[in-house]
Amino acid sequence: MSELLKSIDARTKLAGTNKLEILMFTLGTDARNGRRETFGINVFKVREVMRTPPITAAPEMPAAVEGMVSLRGALVPVVDLAKYAGVQTETPRDIMIVTEYNGHTQGFLVEAVDTILRLDWGMMRVPPEMLVAQMGGLVTAVTELGDGRLVMMMDVEKVLSETTKYDDEFMYRSIVPIDKPECTVFFADDSVVARKQIERTLQAMNVKYVASINGRQAWDELEKVAAYASSLGKPVSSFVSLVLTDIEMPEMDGYILTKKVKSDPRFAGIPVIMHSSLSGMSNQKLGLSVGVDEYVPKFEPQKLSETLARRMGATLPAAAEA
Repeated sequence: MSELLKSIDARTKLAGTNKLEILMFTLGTDARNGRRETFGINVFKVREVMRTPPITAAPEMPAAVEGMVSLRGALVPVVDLAKYAGVQTETPRDIMIVTEYNGHTQGFLVEAVDTILRLDWGMMRVPPEMLVAQMGGLVTAVTELGDGRLVMMMDVEKVLSETTKYDDEFMYRSIVPIDKPECTVFFADDSVVARKQIERTLQAMNVKYVASINGRQAWDELEKVAAYASSLGKPVSSFVSLVLTDIEMPEMDGYILTKKVKSDPRFAGIPVIMHSSLSGMSNQKLGLSVGVDEYVPKFEPQKLSETLARRMGATLPAAAEA
């Protein structure tokens, strides 16, 4: 199974081309409807695929967390994705996908892995509202294969947040409001959890914002603002203080959105911050190569607020900067 993941270096060249590669997997046949759905996860987030090792149960863990496994001396939590997604199946989950994103490693139990599919983000569509409701917001994008199968991109950030309690209130307590009533942040993220975290951060900062669910929608909003600014004879920076973008998004990813903003003279001087769970150095370098001004990992609202405040020219109290 490791053969699937050997050419990671080659895959990094996909960044900035609006393409991605996803590892397809299944969770088993759902007893409720007899369907065996196909899911996907970005290869960038996958460290390895292996047979499920012995799992040690741990007390007071969320229902979908089976326990812990030891991988090369490190304890890694293991999530049964079928249980988490509400798939009622008796199929054994003999395969574990080891994922690494946002600086954390976790194992996902699945029935089987299929293959790695390379496609354009433009082929990944925003899922219908009915599917979003049915899957509890777990699916961020969907695409149809040539054989008629649907592949659903799983919101692994939602899984991480809900199985590790990364959304605790204390994460927002030390955020300092800034006195910048004229500032407006435009942000794009396809994850419901991530959007809520960004909104809570900006609300705690007393900063206005415009939210989008992907790069395409964000670019459309920015173009509308640019046209409005032009009609008034004002620079776009009078209405857009900063652009904050995720990397992985259906229809248009964060790299392409950044390239569009940075190559358009109408948006001159507007900083672009990349905010992603793809926390490896290679992804940060790729972001910088397309013009990103700074990179901030997800699930760190304090760091995000400080970065946004600094880029918008706000002066923080000494205690907040420390």
